[in-house]
Amino acid sequence: MSKLSLTTTIDIKAPVAEVWKGLTDPEIVKQYFFGTNVKTDWQVGSPITFSGEWEGKTYEDKGTILEITPGWYVKYSYWSSMSGTEDKPENYADITYALSEKDGVTTITITQDNIKDEASKEHSEKNWHMVFDDLKKILEKQGDQ
Repeated sequence: MSKLSLTTTIDIKAPVAEVWKGLTDPEIVKQYFFGTNVKTDWQVGSPITFSGEWEGKTYEDKGTILEITPGWYVKYSYWSSMSGTEDKPENYADITYALSEKDGVTTITITQDNIKDEASKEHSEKNWHMVFDDLKKILEKQGDQ
């Protein structure tokens, strides 16, 4: 059975530098990413962890920074402690955020691979939109000030 992947985009009326900061600054990430604490130094080969509490359960999701072009692109491996899968390489997905800017609007293109089925793909896509729509609200509100 082959695994699925998804690609989705979000447009934010903010400069690319502000959107990058929103993706990488732990204080901002916590505001829109379900209260998640992200920890990494954003260097290739470094660990990345996402921890917090969801519906009364503590979690620590993790991965490794695989590629990065600061300000524009990051790719990391990702495993969720709440996925019900073992912490082993075949259960990790690769997540990428690629940014582009045109006329004051930054587009985030998110990709995720290693998705087990269509229902999981739809669930992931909804989650990405929920998360990044909240980032969009934060950044566009800042721009209005």
